[in-house]
Amino acid sequence: MPDQRPNVLFIVVDDLRPQLACYGHKQMVTPSMDALAEDGVLFRRAYCQVPVCGATRASLLTGVRPARDRFTDYKTWVDRDLPGALTLPEHFRNHGYLTLSNGKVFHHLTDCAERSWSEEPWRPDARDDWRDYLLEESIKGRGPDGAGKPCECADVPDNAYRDGKTADRTIRDLQRLARADEPWFLAAGFLKPHLPFNAPERYWDYYRREEVDLADNPFPPEDAPAQALHNWGELRAYLGIPQQGDLTHEQARQLVHGYYAATSYTDAQVGRVLDEVDRLGLRSNTIVVLWGDHGWQLGEHGLWCKHCNFNTSLNAPLIMRYAGIGGGAALPDLVEFVDVYPTLCELAGLPLPDHLEGSSMVPLFDAGETAWKPATFSRYQSGDSVRTDRYLYTEWTDEQGQVTARMLYDHEADPDENHNIAVRPEHAEVVEDLARRLAAGWRDALPG
Repeated sequence: MPDQRPNVLFIVVDDLRPQLACYGHKQMVTPSMDALAEDGVLFRRAYCQVPVCGATRASLLTGVRPARDRFTDYKTWVDRDLPGALTLPEHFRNHGYLTLSNGKVFHHLTDCAERSWSEEPWRPDARDDWRDYLLEESIKGRGPDGAGKPCECADVPDNAYRDGKTADRTIRDLQRLARADEPWFLAAGFLKPHLPFNAPERYWDYYRREEVDLADNPFPPEDAPAQALHNWGELRAYLGIPQQGDLTHEQARQLVHGYYAATSYTDAQVGRVLDEVDRLGLRSNTIVVLWGDHGWQLGEHGLWCKHCNFNTSLNAPLIMRYAGIGGGAALPDLVEFVDVYPTLCELAGLPLPDHLEGSSMVPLFDAGETAWKPATFSRYQSGDSVRTDRYLYTEWTDEQGQVTARMLYDHEADPDENHNIAVRPEHAEVVEDLARRLAAGWRDALPG
């Protein structure tokens, strides 16, 4: 008789900010993720631990928070930063699950691979590299790291690009897993909307370039410290992007258009996978979790990419669906990516490993009032942030732990974070309180 423990479909999307219709951005064409939210639970205030891909994935997949010397940048290897860490798929595998990985899940394909996955992890074959250009005009003149144009619009089928191939492979795996006697944990990692914004032409046609939204605040916040800002070097590596200074108005519109098109393209691939779950009759016994690994700037504060402690980098999509929970709930509770590991364990009936540094979100699925954590904690390089119901506070410290800069934003009065009020005397008590919370750390903010 087949094991009736729930399956897990684990979907991670690279550089996906909450730029989805289900998050209130009605210009977006994201029907698949919107439908997932409509049938499940959407977390409006989910926060990553680190706003860069390798580090945030390492943190979520181990359930361990970053530190000054652990999970620091995009090149993070769990096997080097935290050798022997019990990963999320490894824990499921140890409890009888078949575990499979398609696409970009861990940042490095071979990181923790032998112990985490029942089969060798898979990624699409690259014609050249992960940037996945199809057109010669995009490839021509690329720099030494392979970066060409920042956008590509090609009249091709979905599976001409890597994310379409990842969806194809995931669908084939679902078809064979549907016949398996064991429960399964199937991870699918989609690259877009990561730069370059390459997507089939039909997804570009969803939007009129002259109508796409540009940031209302393309300027640094008032009194923001220098540590808060960066030169968005990731984008500047691409052809045609100036090495210093602002983009032209047309460049900004092209990039936002490209981000929208790439998001809609990945949404369609997610939809193909979810449709196959339904077609195979797997929906009622499959937990689906979809998350974007961190936020992304689209010109806010004059910034592009991630790599900072603003809300636009730290807040990211998180949606879960499972029989008996949700029903279109959009929860306002503050949650963190380290909460995903214990939540999946509890939903699947697995024990919670002792090393976890997050909290199961299952109590939030009940309609009643739930005492929950009052703050989330994130960091990037030497900046540590604490997010409470009202405020986002950040401190930058040197190697000796001395504070070198601060910023504080009041999300009730200033949700777009245009005024750093940490420097204002009338907010000294708030700064002192949040500095205490930051020093006390996440353990003092556990639920209950």
